[in-house]
Amino acid sequence: MKQTSYEMFKTADMQTILDILDKELQTRNESPIWKLKVIPFSEAILSVLIPLRDANKLFDPEGNSVDELTPELFFKWSDFVSLKMLYFKLKDSDIDVETLGNYLAQSNVNLDREYLDFPIATYNLHQGVSNVIKSLL
Repeated sequence: MKQTSYEMFKTADMQTILDILDKELQTRNESPIWKLKVIPFSEAILSVLIPLRDANKLFDPEGNSVDELTPELFFKWSDFVSLKMLYFKLKDSDIDVETLGNYLAQSNVNLDREYLDFPIATYNLHQGVSNVIKSLL
């Protein structure tokens, strides 16, 4: 992980992070499917993590309080099961989860019934997207 990635996650706004990811993605010889998936997936995660960071309310998937947003915390939440859990944990909070919810709904997650599973292919696809993002940072 590049040191600049740590600084970026610590202080940058969502659009800056997305622009940097997009710029890195354009310099790589990645499959077109990854180019279509990386930015929307990153935006869905960051749409919640950045407000949590700015409100000093970050936590990890295990429920432990976290002091700062790091690439490692981002990747913990990029696990699709964890991301779904994050949505349901925050949907009745003061954090706006609309972007995350829209993304999850487009990925076949039932936003009304938390305990319904989503297709395993969805999980596998997002593991691939996470791996591409790791290579960019």
